[in-house]
Amino acid sequence: MDITVAVDAMGGDHGSHVTVPAVLRFLKEFPQVNVVLVGLPDVLAVELKACHAEVGPRLRVHAASEVVTMDESPQSAMKNKKDSSMRVAINLVKSGEANACVSAGNTGALMATARFVLKTIPGIDRPAIAKMMPSSRNETCVLDLGANAVCTPHNILQFAIMGSSLVAATRHIENPTVGLLNIGSEDQKGNETVKEASELLKASRLNFQGNVEGNDIYRGSVDVVTCDGFTGNVALKASEGLAKMLADFLKQEFTRSWWARIIALLAWPVLARFKARVDPRRYNGASLLGLKGIVVKSHGSADKVAFYWALRQAMDEARSGVIQRITEQVQDQLAELAAQETAVE
Repeated sequence: MDITVAVDAMGGDHGSHVTVPAVLRFLKEFPQVNVVLVGLPDVLAVELKACHAEVGPRLRVHAASEVVTMDESPQSAMKNKKDSSMRVAINLVKSGEANACVSAGNTGALMATARFVLKTIPGIDRPAIAKMMPSSRNETCVLDLGANAVCTPHNILQFAIMGSSLVAATRHIENPTVGLLNIGSEDQKGNETVKEASELLKASRLNFQGNVEGNDIYRGSVDVVTCDGFTGNVALKASEGLAKMLADFLKQEFTRSWWARIIALLAWPVLARFKARVDPRRYNGASLLGLKGIVVKSHGSADKVAFYWALRQAMDEARSGVIQRITEQVQDQLAELAAQETAVE
């Protein structure tokens, strides 16, 4: 079936200079997908002309008169900018005119607006930010990555259900393995919230493997890692910092002398493959799971390549019926928990 993706073309640090070229590449590579560029018509017209592109059956422009800035508060964006490119793009998902929305805009404003417009799936208390991260085996889905700093054990269970559904749908892994991020693999480790979450996960239908540590994310020990948003965001930002530091170190060493430059030239094929394998742009696109619609958050500083991958993430989710899978799994889990409580009584 044809998929339509609504794009907040004005969001992010670079706005339409990145979103429009990325969309044009996306449309060229996936002829079964349509895109709606949402933003200031005059700005988009200039950008399309610069890219030698025109609107047509698969690419159209939907006007929005306002733009949410990167430093704007979520409350201000929701209250004062009801015709922002971000809000209009999300509205298109709600109305059914688009199957998914992609934005590189303000994360807090995007989450607040998407939650207000789309609402949450019945049985989900809070949406979560989920992201695929590279691992030795393949990829690891980690959530929550910052939407919810303080969580209950039931929230963490819901995140696990949503992450498992996402991986099963988009990565075609039956019964994905799930781990609970903790400071150790032993059952007695962690605070009370984590311990209670572990018990809920053990009692669930999920393929729960127990506690995992931060290094297990990159080992690929499990397919899904669930945690509260505070812990997840710290793990994500630490990982991004480490990756940048290693890249800087490599560059420094290979440019230290003429001999090092020659070695770098000889090693270039290997370095190029390594760079492609760990390129963070390929993992751009975090899913706002738990909503009654697909919303993908691109990194604010994303370039054309990174934004293209966020578009692909949105397409994969729309094709695979992620919302329906999450809804079904949540309802099954709620029914099972209710039956367990009845049996205890």
